[in-house]
Amino acid sequence: MSWTKGERWPAEHSLHRDRATGAWVHQLTSHASTNHATYFLQSSFTPDGRTMLFVSNRRGAWQLFAVTDFPTGEIIELTDGGSIHPFSPAFHPAGDRVFFVRGTSIWWLRLDTLAEGCVVDFGTGSMGECSFDASGEWMVAALRKDGQSGLAVGRTDGTGWHRIPFPRTVIHPQFHPTEPEWIEFAGDPAPRMHRVRRDGTGLQCLYAHDNEEFVVHETFLGVAGQVIYTVWPRALRVMDWRTREHRTVAGFNAWHITPNRAGTAVLCDTNHPDEGIFLVDVATGERRLVCLSESSNGGSQWRRSRYGLSEDFAAAQSGTPRGRALSWMEVGTDTVYGPQWTHPHPSFSRDERSVVFTSDRTGHAQVYVAEIPFA
Repeated sequence: MSWTKGERWPAEHSLHRDRATGAWVHQLTSHASTNHATYFLQSSFTPDGRTMLFVSNRRGAWQLFAVTDFPTGEIIELTDGGSIHPFSPAFHPAGDRVFFVRGTSIWWLRLDTLAEGCVVDFGTGSMGECSFDASGEWMVAALRKDGQSGLAVGRTDGTGWHRIPFPRTVIHPQFHPTEPEWIEFAGDPAPRMHRVRRDGTGLQCLYAHDNEEFVVHETFLGVAGQVIYTVWPRALRVMDWRTREHRTVAGFNAWHITPNRAGTAVLCDTNHPDEGIFLVDVATGERRLVCLSESSNGGSQWRRSRYGLSEDFAAAQSGTPRGRALSWMEVGTDTVYGPQWTHPHPSFSRDERSVVFTSDRTGHAQVYVAEIPFA
């Protein structure tokens, strides 16, 4: 089967009941390739909830696709040509464009015309996923260029772009929801949580911890000035943005986490053991099972309760001092932190009544949407 930008293909939809909760689960893809929803820190749906994005390598390279007339509509290919970063697509806050990364360049795509254009191109190196401030004027992405890690920050119209250096790998940069001059980001490995102003000043470590405290998947909790994060595999915790006080929400193996817009509930998957996808009440810590993920949840590192060290991974030992913590980008994701498409990465639908997730339960990673049975 050949695929070309703008081509439409029959729906791959099927429907079943989750065997644990009875929730209705829509399977949106079935092609014998790797398919996954957009990254868990971004919505997969257009603002009206009628179109859902997913990424697939079904044509050889990673490209962006959409399910139209959700959930039973046909599939349309949105990009072709050079491979995109598979976890980079993100809707602009206005909802009319999707932004994504190719190599070290950021591109925009209009869903109505499929016209696209380049926002900025840094030439050589590597770039991570991008995210916006609340207004949609500013963007940020992790960038590694000329042997230097850091952030790339600029406007969505292509102006004002500059680099902010950082001595370690940078992942998951995000603007504060109500203080857009601040960017929170992860320095990989420990200590994890940092912030810096958009102009590159005011760099601070938000929480000093060592490799024995495996902090992951931090993000903002609503607009209340809190950061929610996981201490793998022990607890789901929050930190006040201003006072730096920490509070445990619930003591269990929450993994990838996505808060609702109000900051009152958090969606998460679980691993070792995989008990399913849960919705957690932030005030009480009560968790309710939405559905099973039945993903393979690849990655030997998730069996540990600390960051990976050089002696843990034979492939990374050559020339590396023993005892040094390793970034997941150093050791590779295929065996250590796992192929990302084997992880569910749950996120909310726009109306927050359904859960989008990925599962390779059939042997290939496919995209699913479960209706929350108690919403």
